[in-house]
Amino acid sequence: MKKGEIYQGIIEKVDFPNKGRVCLEEGKVTVKNGIPGQKVQFVINKKKGKKIEGRLLEVLEKSPLETRNPMCSIFPACGGCMYQTMPYEEQLKMKADQVKELLDDALIKGGQTDEKGCPDYIFQGIKGSPQEFAYRNKMEFSFGDEYKDGPLSLGLHKKGSTYDVLNALDCKLVHEDMTKILGCVLEYCREQGFTYYHKMQHTGFLRHLLLRRGNTTGEILVNLVTTSQENPDFSELTRRLLDLPLEGKIVGILHIINDALSDTVRSDETRLLYGKDYFYEEILGLKFKITPFSFFQPNSYAAQVLYNTAREYIGDTRDMTVFDLYSGTGTISQILAEVAKEVIGVEIVEEAVEAAKENAALNGITNCRFIAGDVLKVLDQVEEKPDFIVLDPPRDGIHPKALPKIIQYGVDKLVYISCKPTSLARDLEMFLANGYRVEKVCCVDQFCQTVHVETVVRLQRKHT
Repeated sequence: MKKGEIYQGIIEKVDFPNKGRVCLEEGKVTVKNGIPGQKVQFVINKKKGKKIEGRLLEVLEKSPLETRNPMCSIFPACGGCMYQTMPYEEQLKMKADQVKELLDDALIKGGQTDEKGCPDYIFQGIKGSPQEFAYRNKMEFSFGDEYKDGPLSLGLHKKGSTYDVLNALDCKLVHEDMTKILGCVLEYCREQGFTYYHKMQHTGFLRHLLLRRGNTTGEILVNLVTTSQENPDFSELTRRLLDLPLEGKIVGILHIINDALSDTVRSDETRLLYGKDYFYEEILGLKFKITPFSFFQPNSYAAQVLYNTAREYIGDTRDMTVFDLYSGTGTISQILAEVAKEVIGVEIVEEAVEAAKENAALNGITNCRFIAGDVLKVLDQVEEKPDFIVLDPPRDGIHPKALPKIIQYGVDKLVYISCKPTSLARDLEMFLANGYRVEKVCCVDQFCQTVHVETVVRLQRKHT
């Protein structure tokens, strides 16, 4: 097999995250963006020893698992919803199998096995999202064009492209309110002849449309992100948005100016065009104030399932000091506060910490303390010792230098919530090597139709 050669084959299985396995006489090839059972054509684009990767060119035959028609007009060109043609039950089964295989390998390596050499823990499968579509409470849409010098588009990047943007006028991951707003903004911007920001030349005006909608409250925040290269009057756009027939209600319209060279959504200056710069969402009886850049679980429906599972795994924390590490806006801290002596949340993003403090006050919670800083450094400064630790790190997992500090506390039990099972499997090996065992695991699908999945793990310290 050589780079540039084209082959055909069947995707036999898909490993996390969306790594299809194709077995040919010439060797095994990893082909991303496929579904088990599809016959695909691909070109070899990477080869290093026995590791061979292919880029998908075309699906020649559908998988037997693809029993549904596409739900939106830009599938499969858009890379957002890889699995929408599979029944939801099949998506859940595949994700659970992917996570179990990763964790089984980690436990076998770590020596947590029964007399037959099989991994020895309770795997409780996967819990689905209560809502399969229209679940995202936050979406970042990009301005661009679908092809070079084409008309202005607003939506999501074409699969494998950092430039081409597909119009997401019927995206099924978000509530219809959001697609109505997207259509209104696109029409207005086309009428005005606004240009989009070209990443290479650093010229142009329009960058992103950031929409946030409370799933439980229906409150909507509209954030139009542009450069400072033009300074138009947006009063007409504001009027049109407020006149839209929506199920929810727009509570704030913001013009965010961002002149950063990198393609990230951030603010150099925020101008309030209408209403306020925040909205409210509710989870498990608690109220959360969310600003444009606050971190919040993107699927509020499944977040309730996730946090209920975590609470069940955490168990009784009465009279305990609990450390909530990587605490974000303090959702877990506040859920635990009712049944703990004190909860100390640590989070590196200062805005998230300020939001956590404000939300705790909003909910009348007085036994939560939030510290802004890197977990690695903060643990050296905190005088209290935890009785229980909750970990909810970012995708890359726990910093390798922070992990030994966490283990050194020697707490009897921990709960680890992970949004990337490969990072989780790596971190678990360190816990297993240092006197912990995995008691039980449950997955929660917060990201239906996509490759992502959340995993909750309960760890118990071994007593010798």
